[in-house]
Amino acid sequence: MIVIDTETGKSKRVEIEPVESGDFKTITKKRYFFDWKEEDEFELYKLRIVETNDILGLVSFEQIPEEWRVHIRLLTVSQENRGSDKKYENIAGNLITFISKIAVKEYGELACVSLKPKGVIAQHYIAKYGMNITGMTLSVEIKEILNLIKTYDHD
Repeated sequence: MIVIDTETGKSKRVEIEPVESGDFKTITKKRYFFDWKEEDEFELYKLRIVETNDILGLVSFEQIPEEWRVHIRLLTVSQENRGSDKKYENIAGNLITFISKIAVKEYGELACVSLKPKGVIAQHYIAKYGMNITGMTLSVEIKEILNLIKTYDHD
């Protein structure tokens, strides 16, 4: 997976790995918008550029096997990677794709990934990631998951 430096257009390889207890020293509410310690009981992952320890994005999720679904509880990019002045592009797309790959591994062709968007970001998720309105949540199923993997997974 890669992110794109918006100034140079160059791609940088990223890794997505579990958050470790020591990471909470740098995961502040100011930079990441939520108190991520509250998500510690769920599966919690960070995205970082391969050659650095700087966390660019975070995601927490839970698996709901009886619904063949992985639900994204929280997803965020760091403060400097939001809006039109962001430093790197594709952080959220990579995180959603990572979760989508977990869903496919666990549930095969029945895989579903859902999230409950906060505020006006719902339209962004629909337009950019192909999410569908499913009641109070947005979700992607196998067709959209395969499109996400094709778009974001460069491994």
